[in-house]
Amino acid sequence: MAATELDLSKIYGRIQIVNHFADYKVKIVESFGDLKVKIVESNANAPGKWIMVNSRPDFKIKIVNSFADFTIRYVERSPGVR
Repeated sequence: MAATELDLSKIYGRIQIVNHFADYKVKIVESFGDLKVKIVESNANAPGKWIMVNSRPDFKIKIVNSFADFTIRYVERSPGVR
C-alpha cells in the first residue's frame, strides 16, 4: 500500500507502537516525510497529532526501516500531511 493510497489526514489520536499486528508499517525520516507528526499530551484531534499509549489505541504502528506503508517526520509545530 502506497502512501498515496492512504488518507493520512485520518491518522491521529491514540497511537501504540507494536512489533506485531500493526495497522501500518512506518519509517521515520529526517526530512520530506509523508506525514508530519507532533507528539502531544492531549487534544490529538487533528492530522499528525499523536498521543503515545500502551493500551486502547486508535492505531497500532510498527516502526520499520524498509517496506513502509508511509513515512513520518517528527516536528515541533505544524503537524499534518505534507
